[in-house]
Amino acid sequence: MSFLLSCCASCCTSLTCGLCTSVASGITQKSARIAYCGLFGASLIISWVLREVATPLLKKISWINTSGTRSEEFLQVQAVLRVSLGSFLFFSILALIMIGVKDRSDSRDSWHHGGWIAKMAIWVLLVVLMFFLPNVVFSIYGFLSKFGAGLFLLVQVILLLEFVHSWNDAWVEKDEQKWYVALLVVSIGCYIGAYTLSGILFIWFDPSGHDCGLNIFFLVMTMIIAFAIGIIALHPQVNGSLLPAAVISLYCAYVCYTGLSSEPYDYACNGIGHSKAVTVSTLVLGLFTTVLSVLYSALRAGSSTSFMSPPSSPKSGGKKPLLEAEEIEEGRGKKEEKEAEPVSYSYSFFHLIFALASMYSAMLLSGWTSSSDSSGLIDVGWTSVWVRICSEWVTAALYVWTLVAPLLFPDREFS
Repeated sequence: MSFLLSCCASCCTSLTCGLCTSVASGITQKSARIAYCGLFGASLIISWVLREVATPLLKKISWINTSGTRSEEFLQVQAVLRVSLGSFLFFSILALIMIGVKDRSDSRDSWHHGGWIAKMAIWVLLVVLMFFLPNVVFSIYGFLSKFGAGLFLLVQVILLLEFVHSWNDAWVEKDEQKWYVALLVVSIGCYIGAYTLSGILFIWFDPSGHDCGLNIFFLVMTMIIAFAIGIIALHPQVNGSLLPAAVISLYCAYVCYTGLSSEPYDYACNGIGHSKAVTVSTLVLGLFTTVLSVLYSALRAGSSTSFMSPPSSPKSGGKKPLLEAEEIEEGRGKKEEKEAEPVSYSYSFFHLIFALASMYSAMLLSGWTSSSDSSGLIDVGWTSVWVRICSEWVTAALYVWTLVAPLLFPDREFS
């Protein structure tokens, strides 16, 4: 019976992926990055669905429900980890295959952009095979995923810092009065938003009649961080600006909110964690922001010329321009110039981002736990709280570092 149910589940998955394959077959090369994001999004949805509905099936599988008395929470986590590991292996294999791809003439370039039917089949096969592995494999993977998810969050923080600095520089370079006014308005708006949100959080997470010293500490630290990084950014010896400080302050306030909302729902100081609607909204928001952040991380980090760019993508100098010029003169330029065109982003790092994001999604959907102690709720528990709060502090620390590093190391070039 269990084998029949397993086969039915596999068939449903195959049919779903068959639809994705028909769509993927029409994808142009320019849409490859969007397609990979869609594949990752599909893995998130499947993880969520199996987490919610596959428990009765998993109870009948002896190598998963080994003692026959595994809790529902344990089986939910197992479903999430197994889909996550399948996706992690898929993207990790692609990352390894794409190491060293420097130009479009490399045969692996066509595999990165094409072969979607084969890639979809491999992805489905890997996900299905994960449900035939013993639990010990996923105990190890769940432990390692905490570190992989942490690395993913770190990459996001670095990209956020790069974004706010680029945003500020782009508006300053316009050197027009209206853009300076826009900088000021947006900066003030972000600071008002940060302190307003912090004030609301005091109402939600410091209810009267309870000793909520930890929550007060988190909120006061958030407000101090917002004030401190603004002062540092405006210091005359620092080459800073108010806009990045304001955006980082608002982001830190938001991260503080996500951390506090992850507190156990039976915790007296969690004033909004007692309704199922909050659980559903947290899940939807978490999945939505994860997909968006992964897409941005992959596109931004993969295509960045200063962050893990391809090791060699010559732009000028040497013999290559001369050879290309000769080829154009001989009438062979267009085709061979296209073949020798350097890749615009690191394919290997692009897939590595998705591999780390697969670990992050597993932690998001399992509450940062791989044990049977899961609360059964999405991204809820003290581990989730501390991961979020530490992420907030790391974000602020890295931003301050971008401001003071040129002062501490004047001989080094910072861009």
